[in-house]
Amino acid sequence: MRKLIESTLVSLDGVIEAPERWANFDAESTALSMNELDNYDAFVMGRVTYEKFFANWSQAASNPYIDRINAMPKYVASRSLTQTAWNATLLGPDPSSAIARLKDQPGKDLIKYGTSRFDDTLVRDHLIDEFRFWIMPVVVGAGQRLFEGVDTSGLDLRLTDVRRLENGSVILNYAPG
Repeated sequence: MRKLIESTLVSLDGVIEAPERWANFDAESTALSMNELDNYDAFVMGRVTYEKFFANWSQAASNPYIDRINAMPKYVASRSLTQTAWNATLLGPDPSSAIARLKDQPGKDLIKYGTSRFDDTLVRDHLIDEFRFWIMPVVVGAGQRLFEGVDTSGLDLRLTDVRRLENGSVILNYAPG
């Protein structure tokens, strides 16, 4: 059974919005990110993330990280999209059941970047198997916050791993209890 891993870049003050503006990826964190992609078969994302990534990455070339993401299948939860591009498939009217079916298939794990409104459904239906928070040593000040708009009242997390990077970042892995 595959797992759904949610990996989110977070500033010290809890901001997750626009990490491309503030996240510092040195050689170590870049290599770690590339290696992590080896663990996944596909991406899961909501509509907003899909549209943002599609606009920024679908035509990008000559970047090994983005090239690998471009080649991977993507599964998109959306109530408004009727079609997709960029190796993407809509999850349909019941995204929770669709993700449960994907998790039951053989293969590598599924990855989702960032917390979003879609997390309200994923958390409620206990579909996320691991949260991976990349805490970056920067204070952003304003922007969307971690779990903003998500009902986390039923979420009980257990720390499973801590990794410290040379750039001052830490990666905290949590499993729902």
